Amino acid sequence: MPTLYVVRHGHVHPSPTDPEDPELSTQGHSQAASVAEELHARLPGKLPIMTSPMRRCRETAAPLCAMWGVQPIVEPRVAEVPGPPADRLPRAEWIRRSLLVDWTEFIELGGSLSKGHDSIMTHWRAGVLEAILACPHDAVIFSHFVPVNVLTGRATGSDRVACFLPDHTSITVFETTDSDIRLVEKGREKQRSTAHPGK
Repeated sequence: MPTLYVVRHGHVHPSPTDPEDPELSTQGHSQAASVAEELHARLPGKLPIMTSPMRRCRETAAPLCAMWGVQPIVEPRVAEVPGPPADRLPRAEWIRRSLLVDWTEFIELGGSLSKGHDSIMTHWRAGVLEAILACPHDAVIFSHFVPVNVLTGRATGSDRVACFLPDHTSITVFETTDSDIRLVEKGREKQRSTAHPGK
């Protein structure tokens, strides 16, 4: 039964060079170094490291990869949820709404904003679960706010998009079988008043 340590990326730069793929802030880099130390001290040995292809996750994973001398496995299926076209609804506003709704409402919103987006979101959500269930061994996985919630919702039977609010570089621990996920430890949460899934 693999144990998976799923880490949300660090704090994102407020003025990124690429708004579509932002880098970490100075605070985010400090958080990445701290979570690497925490995982190194917590785990009995080196584990495979998987990361979303997004820059903020790769940068968060980098200190642990350097510490362990391993190359990360880049897994597109654990990237952040794809948004509707920005001209239909700004991503920040769309993601903000995710804190208030369940998956049916969230998918319907995306589908109403862009033809075919509902099927894209359904496929993406299934892909997050498939990627996690396909892990044959214990691993550390660097991902995003919404994917962490997809996994937590599956493990707890919640259909809320934001069933909890994982803070930057919080570690949520799951165990998996061939077909299901069990929540072992919920990661550190941030206050709802300051929560922003995309940053």
